[in-house]
Amino acid sequence: MTIPELYPPASITEADRPITPPSLLSVAEKDRLIERGFLGLYRWYMARSQETRNWNADKSFDWKSLRTDFTPEVTVILEGFFAVEQYVPDFTASILNTVRRSHGRSHFTLRWGFEEERHADTWENAVLFSKGRTPKQIEEYKYLLRSKEWQAPWDSALYNLIYTVFQERATQLNYLNLAKIVSGKSDKVHLQGNEDPILTKVAQTIAVDEAAHYNFFLECARLFLYYYPEKTLEAIKDVIHHFAMPAYNLVPDWAGFSETVYKAGIYGPRELQRDVIQVVFRNMGIESRKKLEEGIKRTRIVPLEGGGELGTAIWDSFDYGLVEGDVRRLYTRVADYEQEIGFADIDPTVFVRNPEVPSSAD
Repeated sequence: MTIPELYPPASITEADRPITPPSLLSVAEKDRLIERGFLGLYRWYMARSQETRNWNADKSFDWKSLRTDFTPEVTVILEGFFAVEQYVPDFTASILNTVRRSHGRSHFTLRWGFEEERHADTWENAVLFSKGRTPKQIEEYKYLLRSKEWQAPWDSALYNLIYTVFQERATQLNYLNLAKIVSGKSDKVHLQGNEDPILTKVAQTIAVDEAAHYNFFLECARLFLYYYPEKTLEAIKDVIHHFAMPAYNLVPDWAGFSETVYKAGIYGPRELQRDVIQVVFRNMGIESRKKLEEGIKRTRIVPLEGGGELGTAIWDSFDYGLVEGDVRRLYTRVADYEQEIGFADIDPTVFVRNPEVPSSAD
């Protein structure tokens, strides 16, 4: 599936610039604003990540004290989490290919890959020290997993961004629900007796990382939603229609793993709808999937005098005032950070309102 890319070209000439009424932002200007938002957010994220979440897969947990008598269901869950995270090199490389021209997103992808890599090492340690699998079994399984290659589900930077928003929220949910089980808070009778403080800390720590990733990608998606509402809402509609967790078609016995997490109350169709899609929609000002699809169908493209076009009904699909408020807060956070480190005196990131947004959002 080929979708037009939306990040800036290497250089822009006057011939490249679309004819746009003076009262509207050109495509090049929108792309520049989005890129500056990405870059400012990335720098802020890096500083915060290093200050608050700089943990180590081997030394941050008391692996020697991890229990070695988890029920088979927990062992299957741990192995499944470990398996999915083995594709981190593919996740990173595949996404980098679509965002390499964006400073903020490409550099964030490298940081994201590092943080996901330590998740892979941590889940491997959990399988190893719990003695759910032998070292030889783990080695053979890892070889089998890495004999296959994961590819990004879309060849579009925008679509992959939207996919990652939903995927990171789903992954965070998986780990939080495992934490409930191993902290003794699950209501599933067949999972009673799996309490372990070490594994609880592991699941909660990784879930915090996933929450940070989700929020980063969400902020980026809001930038696109604010400056390119039609394209972004169309991408959201398509992504949720085809959504599946990464590596589902690569991990051996995915069906068994999927059934186990479903019966454990960790993840299934209900959790996807209630705790993933609805949460993302709420964070992006979208009332419901039905209203999203209806709004897209009603959108009418109107040619503008002097060139260009504008959708007339897309504003019914989401709360543009809420989104603009979130985007403004993002730029304020970036501005505060740039003031702190001195960037504001040299090359500040400045919010520019999208004049296409209805005036009621002011």
